[in-house]
This record gives sequence, C-alpha cells and structure tokens, in this order.
Amino acid sequence: MLVLGSGPIRIGQGIEFDYSCVHCVWALQEMGYRAIIANNNPETVSTDFDTGDGLYFEPVTHADVMDIIQHERPYGVVVQFGGQTAINLAEALDKQGVKILGTSPAAIAQAEDRNQFERLLDRLSIPKPPGRAVKSLDEALVVAEEVGYPVLVRPSFVLGGRAMEIIHDADHLRGFYQEAEDANPGQPVLVDKYFLGQEAEVDVISDGVDTLVPGIMEHVERAGIHSGDSMAVFPPVSLSARVQAQIVERACLIARDLGIKGVMNIQFVIVDEEAYVLEVNPRASRTVPYLSKVTGIQMVKLASRCMMGEKLADMGYSSGLWELGSTDGASVSGDHAPKADGSIRTVTQVAHGLGQPRLYAVKAPVFSFQKLGQVEPSLGPEMKSTGEVLGIDVSYEAALYKAMIASGIVFKPRGQVILTVQPADKEIAVEIGRAFHERGYALGATGGTCDALSAAGIPAERLNKVQEGSPNLLDRLFAGEVSLMINTPTPGQRAGSDAARIRRACIETGVACVTSIDTAQALARALDVFENAELAVCRTVTEYVAGRESVVG
Repeated sequence: MLVLGSGPIRIGQGIEFDYSCVHCVWALQEMGYRAIIANNNPETVSTDFDTGDGLYFEPVTHADVMDIIQHERPYGVVVQFGGQTAINLAEALDKQGVKILGTSPAAIAQAEDRNQFERLLDRLSIPKPPGRAVKSLDEALVVAEEVGYPVLVRPSFVLGGRAMEIIHDADHLRGFYQEAEDANPGQPVLVDKYFLGQEAEVDVISDGVDTLVPGIMEHVERAGIHSGDSMAVFPPVSLSARVQAQIVERACLIARDLGIKGVMNIQFVIVDEEAYVLEVNPRASRTVPYLSKVTGIQMVKLASRCMMGEKLADMGYSSGLWELGSTDGASVSGDHAPKADGSIRTVTQVAHGLGQPRLYAVKAPVFSFQKLGQVEPSLGPEMKSTGEVLGIDVSYEAALYKAMIASGIVFKPRGQVILTVQPADKEIAVEIGRAFHERGYALGATGGTCDALSAAGIPAERLNKVQEGSPNLLDRLFAGEVSLMINTPTPGQRAGSDAARIRRACIETGVACVTSIDTAQALARALDVFENAELAVCRTVTEYVAGRESVVG
C-alpha cells in the first residue's frame, strides 16, 4: 500500500496530516500489509526511515507518484490522510487505472465539485448558504446581488483558505475577484452568502453504511475566521442539544450518501438554531490529532480499517455521537474500543440532551507574525497560523487560559488594556471592558469605543488614533505602557491602514493583540483563571480523558 503525505509544511498544511499518515501506516502494518510512504518533508515522522516499510522522499505530484507506482506496483494508494495535496491527485491517478483506497474518486469529486455537492444537499434536504460557482466577474456580481451582500468569495481546490475574502459591496468585489481567480486558474470561483453565525465542525469515520461522530467542535470565533486560525472547543459550550443532533444527523446522511470509507470533515455555520453545511472535505482534517487525543478514539486506525473494507459494526461501533462518560448509549468493547469509557448516542438521544462534560479541550492557533514582517496580523477567511496548541481542563475557563497562555496571549496582571473596535463590535466591547474594569484594570480606548464605554459607566482614558496626532496609540505602545490590545478591523480594511500599523506595532513591541471580538470575549471569560492560576487543574491528557487523577498503564 502506498500512503501519500502532504508534502512540505506550509500555512494550511502542517504536521497534523503527518500524524494521520503515520497512524495510517501503523494501522496498515497491523492489518498485515506492507505500507510505504511518499512524502518530501524532512521535518516530520513520516519521513523517518523506519516509520514505514519503505520511503520515497519525492514531491507529492502526479508525475512523481506515478513513477513510484510503476516501480512498486502497490495494490492501492491512500490519498485521504495527506491533506488537499494528496486528495487532489485522486482523479488523475484513477484515470490512469490506479486503485484509490477507501472513498471513491467519484465520491471525492462529488464532495468537492460545487454543482454536484449542491445537488447532493438538495436531495438530502440539508440547507447550505445560498450561492453559486462562477467563472467571470460579471457572473460573480450577479450572484452577489441575488443573495445579498456580504458574500464570501473563494477559489476552488486551494489550501488554507488562500485568496478567500468576505466582500461587502460591488466595488470591493471588483477589486478582489481577479485575486481569487488567479489563485487556481481554470477552476470556478465560489460566491456564497456570508452568514455571521457560530461555526462548528466534525470529523467523522464511516464504512459507507454506519457513521461514527467522535465529537463536535465549536469554534470560539464566529464565521469569517478560517477554521485553522480560529479557536475551537470540545465539547461545544453554547450549541443546543437540538443543533448538535442536527449536526450528527446531517453528517451521517452525507457520509452514507457519498459512500465515505474512511474519514471526512464537515464544517457548519449555525444561524437561528439551524445548522447549514459550509463545506465537506472527504479527507482527514487538521483537527484529527486533537480530537483523537481528547475523545480516546483511535480515529485514524478505525478510518484505515474502514478504508480497507472492514465494517464499524464488526469493530463494535454503531452510528451516532460518542460521548465520554455516558452510559445510556451503545457501549463499545473489543480490540478497537476507545481508550476511555463512554457510549455512542443516537440522534434522538443527543436531541434529548447531553451530560455534564468530563473535560473541556480548547485548540488555539499559533502565529509567526514576528518572523513574517509584511503579514497583516488581523484574522479573516485566509489562514495565517503556523501551528496550534491544546489546553485541557475540567472547566472551560481553565482550558481557555491554558490554550491562550500556550499560544502567546500573555499580558501583565495590572496594566492598561486598550480597546479600539469596529462599530459592530462596540456592544460586546462594553461587556469586555466591564469585565476588565471590575477586576481593577485601567482601560484606554479610541473615540467611538471610548464613548460606548463611558455611556455604560465604565471609565476609560480617551486615546488619539494615529491620524489624530500625538500622543496616540503608537506612542503609548512604544512607550511600553500597554499590556493588552483589543483591536478589531473594519471590514475591507487593508494592510497599509493606520489600524494595521497599530497591530504591527503590537508585534514589534511584544504586546498581545487580539483582533477578533469573540477571542477577546473568551479572554474576558477566563480572567479569573489568569489572575489565579490555581483554578486550573494539572493532569495528564490520559487522566483528563479517563476522568480521574491517577491512571496507571
């Protein structure tokens, strides 16, 4: 068996895929197969000489992979664990008679081709944001007018949300469209209605009939931030049981209709208690290692066995949502059982409610803005993070604290916190300002934000914007008088703006700068733990998953 890796690490595709490839190789070897790897990243375990039964340190391109296939004559090729780089080769390899293991190339195309996927969702009566694939600026303008601004514009088949942007008017679309088209020439550009809702995602394992949902991850930031740049929490903290049941049911329907054999990722946006499907990736995603660790389910091992034709039922699993510590669902036993107690709950059981979570796990992105001097540090639909960290605890606030500290969001316990936010964020900014003020923090704010705080009875020093003359925000930053900056960009703001200069100055001066109001709100929620770290519990991952302090073996 030939397992394709994801190639060199870059933004949008990192060592998370290396984890999946390595665990796939180990699973294949456990099943008695000879497993070889094709990958060309010297910094990962997949290219260690003794990981697989063979290693080809070659680019993961069609021509190079075909050379390997002609030499090795493998029974089949695994493309679902190597990210978008590997999955993009499925169609071309299939046309040359190469056997693609697991999910068929036709199903992969159905999930990734916009028109085919829309027909699938319509057939299953699953909602999605309105929009269409277009091949010209004129078509894009027509679709945007039909669905109404703002719209999300993105190219097809690209990594890390490259050349993706939220567009607020026709002029903005005219200025951006060519960039989206140039990102993947010859492929359509997608124009969808942008919903400002709560995002969630699932990685599911399916054998084509039964589908296991190991867990649901809720994004801390609302829609509009790339999933790789957003914080995510397992289990969800604000999604209702009804919405979680919708997510499980729709994931199972899609997996069965596509005939998924292996792993699949689905992203949702929740608006008015309705889970809309944003996209389906018929492959492993960057959240697989994270979810595997905190659920106790060996996701890649199960997916690899399904890929090779084994059935979930024969391994002791059924369709539904795995819940740590629950006892009212279907139990799992045998050689492939999870490394924790729990049960698989049906859609009906999930809709009736979930139990008290045993743990909270927060995934937080890590950025390299200090090394990337020309990059605008504000977040959006195009991915910018270069890594991620995991914070686990028995409370959501403590898990947030650990994830934020590990990702570099650190500020002085007592110092000025500056807020300068876009108009739409001012209401939430007042809540955040109040949380800091009640704990004794000194606040500073620019004009409109300062007015909003003052109107709510929250004292704050009025600070000048850069264009309003000295002393201003930049002066305050370079004087070392700022401990935390909360600065949310106005829609359409470009890298050369004064606000962008402030965000860049934060990086140069080592001041934590939060550019999403949702991240800032989460930070405010965790303030008690920032002030008293003893509220956080120190255990191993195994102990958290098992729900007890000491686990032997």
